Amino acid sequence: MDLILRNARTPDDAETLVDIGIDKGRIAAIRPGLAAEGEEIQLDGRLVSPGFIETHIHLDKSCILDRCQAKKGDLDEAIGEVAKAKKAFTPEDVYERAKRTLEKCIMNGTTHMRTQLEVDPGIGLRGLEGVLPLIDEYKWAIDIEICIFPQEGLLNNPGTDELMVEALKKGGTVVGAAPYTDSDPHGQIDRIFEIVREFDIDIDMHLDFGPTCEDLDLDYVCKLADRFGRGGRTAIGHVTKLSVAPKDVFEAAARRMADAGVALTVLPSTDLFLMGRHMEHSVMRGVTATHKLIHHGVNCSLSTNNVLNPFTPFGDCSLLRMANLNANICQIGARSDIRECFKMITTRSARLMNLADYGLEEGKSADLVVLDCQTPEQAVAELPPVLYAFKRGRRTVTRQPAVLHRPT
Repeated sequence: MDLILRNARTPDDAETLVDIGIDKGRIAAIRPGLAAEGEEIQLDGRLVSPGFIETHIHLDKSCILDRCQAKKGDLDEAIGEVAKAKKAFTPEDVYERAKRTLEKCIMNGTTHMRTQLEVDPGIGLRGLEGVLPLIDEYKWAIDIEICIFPQEGLLNNPGTDELMVEALKKGGTVVGAAPYTDSDPHGQIDRIFEIVREFDIDIDMHLDFGPTCEDLDLDYVCKLADRFGRGGRTAIGHVTKLSVAPKDVFEAAARRMADAGVALTVLPSTDLFLMGRHMEHSVMRGVTATHKLIHHGVNCSLSTNNVLNPFTPFGDCSLLRMANLNANICQIGARSDIRECFKMITTRSARLMNLADYGLEEGKSADLVVLDCQTPEQAVAELPPVLYAFKRGRRTVTRQPAVLHRPT
């Protein structure tokens, strides 16, 4: 064996200590008392999990707080401020900021990522030119796919459609949307489904970002996913409107999504920060209860979204922190639902992104993270540090546990 992780606990069976043997970048064996030789790391009963997965993050516009104002703190201001700032973006600038954010993700145990990337006549393909080199440069630590989308509208923004198609030909592997910024939201959604039929790629849309549950575009997306057989290959993000939906509306939407195979990513930090700005008291949280959607059969993930920009002026790129924040906001207390929060940054995220070669199973790629705790529930509740991360069996991160120096 190239490497053996001794005395580990796994998410599915935290009671049993096992050894995990890694050979040629893959998990070769998972069993107690593994009789094998090779480099060893003694884990002393700590939790080993498949690596964390960012299903929705914006590398291209991270770390720009010094270039923007955030006086109102609402969505319109954030879009406007970033639109002004990105006109001055260069590929080199995007690369440096994205690299800084990417390394934070890696240090926090992320091994797979889908980054959203804006194209429009204001920025052209400069964002793509800045992010693309990172895919190859950091493949030793993380797999990155790029979702091309029109933040400032598509049908109302001439030239954007052609840029999206060009970006998909030059390295984008997923297509997205933001219909709530378009003059014809359903027209934008129609065009996105046309594009996926041409390129045979997955969809990941920003959707239903608003303070009321009226006019849910997710119904239309589910209809098209059914019509064109895109179930399991269509994801939507935010959907803050469901956070204020009455029970009957919420459950009807959940059934529709489950039947259509449309998954949801909730972005707790951004949704909490931007929603409710129109309210002076009893301010809404704006974070949709993913655990309740899961009860109805909807696949869900949690992700970071924006980092240090007007959409979210915070962020350390810790997905465990997102899981913990989500559990707090949505008042999740049941042990099974807390475990689902952990799955929403691991196995459920892998399912959303259709990652076949992922998981803590023999034969899968050894993309792993070691946490200073014993169970997934502890990980969500206590935010333990990432002690080790591995990509295809190679160690990418090491962090020493804190030591308490008692008086002698």
